[in-house]
Amino acid sequence: MFVTPAYAQSAGGVAGTFGSFVPLIAIFAIMYFLLIRPQQKKMKEHKALIAGLRRGDQVVTQGGVIGKVVKIKDDAEVEVEIAEGVKVRVVRATITQVLSKTDPAA
Repeated sequence: MFVTPAYAQSAGGVAGTFGSFVPLIAIFAIMYFLLIRPQQKKMKEHKALIAGLRRGDQVVTQGGVIGKVVKIKDDAEVEVEIAEGVKVRVVRATITQVLSKTDPAA
């Protein structure tokens, strides 16, 4: 008495399938422009900052230590003087900021 007849629905076709992917594509586009692209730009700037390190530059490490670059050891390490006569070896990637750059030698 209370049961209504069930009718079959027609297939959505190609337009229905594509329509279900539109929100997924939109979410990926938003994620790319808000998260991925700015992060890539920031990494590129950090690599340029690290590649441009020279003796005499005053730098800040991730730990908040401020010091002056005394010696560039190799691609991975830098020797930083944090106090008079106190030199510390620091991994290049941990340098977050260059406070004062020195002019290149002529």
